[in-house]
Amino acid sequence: MSKTHSAAAFQDGSRRAALVRSLIIASEPETLIHPSQAVEEIRLVLGEDAVSVDKYDVEEHSSSDWSTSNTNVRPVAVVRPQSTEDVSAIARICTRRRVPMIPYGAGSSLEGNFSSPFSGICIDLSGMDKIIALHREDLDVVVQPGINWMTLNDDIKDSGLFLPPDPSPTALVGGMISTNCSGTNATRYGTMRDYVVNLTVVLADGSVIKTRRRPRKTSAGYNLNGLFAGAEGTLGIITEVTLKLAILPRTQSVATVTFENLKQAASAACVMVRSGVPLGAVELMDEVQMQIINKNGGAGGRLWKELPTLFIKFAGTEATVKDNIKSVREMAKSFDCDSFEFATGPKQMDALWSARKQVLWASLAVKPEGTRVWSTDVAVPLSRLADLIEICRDRASKLGLFTSILGHVGDGNFHQMFMYNPDIPEQANAVEDCVNLMVDDALAMDGTVTVSAAIPERRVLQRQENTVSD
Repeated sequence: MSKTHSAAAFQDGSRRAALVRSLIIASEPETLIHPSQAVEEIRLVLGEDAVSVDKYDVEEHSSSDWSTSNTNVRPVAVVRPQSTEDVSAIARICTRRRVPMIPYGAGSSLEGNFSSPFSGICIDLSGMDKIIALHREDLDVVVQPGINWMTLNDDIKDSGLFLPPDPSPTALVGGMISTNCSGTNATRYGTMRDYVVNLTVVLADGSVIKTRRRPRKTSAGYNLNGLFAGAEGTLGIITEVTLKLAILPRTQSVATVTFENLKQAASAACVMVRSGVPLGAVELMDEVQMQIINKNGGAGGRLWKELPTLFIKFAGTEATVKDNIKSVREMAKSFDCDSFEFATGPKQMDALWSARKQVLWASLAVKPEGTRVWSTDVAVPLSRLADLIEICRDRASKLGLFTSILGHVGDGNFHQMFMYNPDIPEQANAVEDCVNLMVDDALAMDGTVTVSAAIPERRVLQRQENTVSD
């Protein structure tokens, strides 16, 4: 390149840098919302490929087949940053232009936490998916928010460590933290909040903070990790995280137990949890869910009994696992279980557990055209779980619609799924009434509607917190 060309390129670069600085370093926020100007400014800063206004891309980032929230509102654009600096630039521009920002991971949450009720710009963080550093001796790992938890666990498996929370197979770490997800392993290992060491967060004005340093224990300052975990991106956008890791168990196994009715299965599960046997997970699927698995060709290379089924994980030493399986089998027999089966090796364990992990996708596969899925999320004290499941099941059975129940019964939590046609008012109203009564019943039992997949709609949350909002 000639000196003339070099000088011209340098001048062009300097002019572009000055323009970027003038766009990012804002003085007073504007009083009007200007999304189109924000989109153009972000495109200038991040580049053409980082910004999409494609109709299908925008629609894909605004709703899902299993979310009923704000299905008629779309973001104006989808932006794909690659670094903390990119996210900071986006935030500065959006704040100055008074444009809402919606962080987006995989879009797998049940409550539609990624929906855009006021439109705005969707910030898709899935491209920030790197493992930055694995500290095997310190039992932690530094990652970007867009990494998938299963990919992470696969990449670090040779270290003998893993990240325990196991929500939807497509979930990304940033979304898992922002919704304080749990998954099937919560009975033994707790929720995602328990695995956050520190966070790098971009605030609404574009400033960047780190919540704390790397040691696992500190008493200095506020618990900012606890503040951002579960905030669903409303307080800031997570761009980097240090996670605690757990040691992989030496021996693992899975058992499945079938029962003649749902309350019998739920009651047995509660007794198993209270027994003191260290269970890894206790999951419940009703007979409808088991029928769906079979309609999709089964799981793990087999068809299943179409009865309410408990899926139970065991972990520990080989001797401990054998003793725990024996204890749980005796408890299941005391509730007149129909069958009890446990895995004798890793392949059989994966086969038995596969039915549980495939349930959402199997349910969506049988969803009739034109119908919508509404999946609820409630929890009650363990002693009330069987009662609430029975009440909700009996009430929903009178609707004449598809309904099913899936429970993380090890910690008193379950989901009830409804499929209905939103264009038929009678169906939509009946499902909404049923869900409202479920919320009332759960709250009357000292329960909660803010469980494993984050915060529900505001009107439901207000009922739980007994607050009034204009």
